[in-house]
Amino acid sequence: MQDLTKGSITRHLIQLSVPIGVGMLFQTLYYLVDLYFVARLGGAAIAGVSSAGNVQFIVLALTQVLGIGTMALIAHAVGRKDPADANLVFNQSLVLAALCAAIVLALGYAFGDVYMNRLGADAETAAAGTAYLQAYLPALALQFALVSMGSALRGTGIAKPTMVVQVVSVLLNAVLAPVLITGWITHHPLGVFGAGLASSIAVAVGVVMLWIYYVQLERFVGFHAGQLAPRLEVWKRILKIGLPPGGEFVLLFVYLGVIYWITRDAGAHAQAGFGVGSRLMQAIFLPAMAVAFAVAPLAGQNMGAGRHDRVRRSFRVALLASSVLMFSLTLFCQFWPHSLVGAFSKDAEVVAVASQFLGIILWNFVAQGIIFTCGGLFQALGNTLPSLASSATRILSFAIPGIWMSQRPGFELRHLWFLSVATVTLQALLSWLLLRREFARKLQPAGTLGAKPQTMTTD
Repeated sequence: MQDLTKGSITRHLIQLSVPIGVGMLFQTLYYLVDLYFVARLGGAAIAGVSSAGNVQFIVLALTQVLGIGTMALIAHAVGRKDPADANLVFNQSLVLAALCAAIVLALGYAFGDVYMNRLGADAETAAAGTAYLQAYLPALALQFALVSMGSALRGTGIAKPTMVVQVVSVLLNAVLAPVLITGWITHHPLGVFGAGLASSIAVAVGVVMLWIYYVQLERFVGFHAGQLAPRLEVWKRILKIGLPPGGEFVLLFVYLGVIYWITRDAGAHAQAGFGVGSRLMQAIFLPAMAVAFAVAPLAGQNMGAGRHDRVRRSFRVALLASSVLMFSLTLFCQFWPHSLVGAFSKDAEVVAVASQFLGIILWNFVAQGIIFTCGGLFQALGNTLPSLASSATRILSFAIPGIWMSQRPGFELRHLWFLSVATVTLQALLSWLLLRREFARKLQPAGTLGAKPQTMTTD
C-alpha cells in the first residue's frame, strides 16, 4: 500500500501515471498487433476485426463499472486507514467479475453473429468479424478478473505489478499472433480467428500472473473465502460509483455504432479507414488517460482522509500535465498523420480515410485531455453522474446532426469529423463546469482545514 495523502502530489502523480501509461500502451498494442497482421489479409478482414472489436466497448463499460467502483471505494478506505472495508470491497468485486464474465460469454456466443451481420458492410466483412469474435470472447470475459485485481491495487496506490502483467501479456500476444494468424511454424493459418485466439491466451496468462502476485506479495488486500458470499449492500456501493462511467462507455459504443452505420454506404474501405484511425487515436490518448487514471486514486485517498486542499491541487497538477501532453501530440500528428497510418495498411483508400480522420480529430486532443482529467476527479469525489451527463450531451449533439448530415446532398466523411471536434469541445467545457460545481458541494473552501487536519506538505 502506498500512502498518497502525504508527500509531493506531483511526484505521486508521476509515479502512478508512468507505469499506468506503459501498461495501457501495451494493452492497446493487443489491438494494434492484431490489426497489423490482420491487415495483410485484406480490407474486409480489417473492417471485420474493427467492427467486431467494438464489442470491447460493451465489455469496457462493464469493466469500468467494476473497476472504477472498486478503485474509488478502496482508495477512500486507504485514506481512512480502513483495511477491513478495503478487503470486503475487493472480494465482492471478484464475485461481480465472475458473474459478468459468465454473462459476456453467454451473450457473445449466442448473438455475436447476429451483431456482425447487422453491422458489416458486406458478407465477407461480417464473416471475418464473426470468426474473430468467436475466438476473442474468452479474452473479453477474463478482462473482468484482470480489471478487478488491477483496480484494487491502483486504489492502494500501486501500479507497477499491473504494468508488468500487461507488458508480458502483450509480448506473448505479439509472439502468438503471427503464428496463429499466418501459420508461421505450425503451417496451419487460422486467419482472423487466430488473432482472437492469441489475445485470449495472452489475457489468461495475465490473470494467472496477477493472481500469483496477490497470493505471494500483496498484504493490504487479499483473497478471503469468507467474504465471497454475495453482499448486496457492497454491490450497491460499487455500482453507485461505477455505473455512470460504465454508461459512458455504452454511449461511446453508440457513438461508434452511429459512425459505422453512417459510413456503411461508403464501403469497407471507409469503415476500415475509420477503424485504423480510431485505434491509433486510442493509442494517442494514452498519456492523458494515464494521468486521469493516476489522479483518481491520488485524489481519492486524500478525499477519504479529508485532505480537501490536496484534492484541489491534484486536479490542478493533473490538468496541467494532461494539457501539455495532448498539445504536444497535436503538433506531432499535425505533421505526420500519413506515416502513422501507413504502418497499418497499404491500401490507398484506407490510408486516405484514416489520415483525413486523424488530421481533423487532432484538434480536440487537448479538450479530450480535460475530459479525462475531470472524469478522474469525479471518480475520486465518489460522484460520477456529472461525467455521464457530459458524455450524454456529446452523443446527442453528435448523433442527431450526424445522421441528418449524412442524408444531405454533398455529404463527405470530413463533415462528420469536424462535427466530432465541435461536440468534444462542448463536452470539455461542460465537464469543467460540472466539476467546479462538485468541488463547491463536496470540498471545504480552499485554505480551510480538512475533516482530518494534518500537517501541510508542499509540492
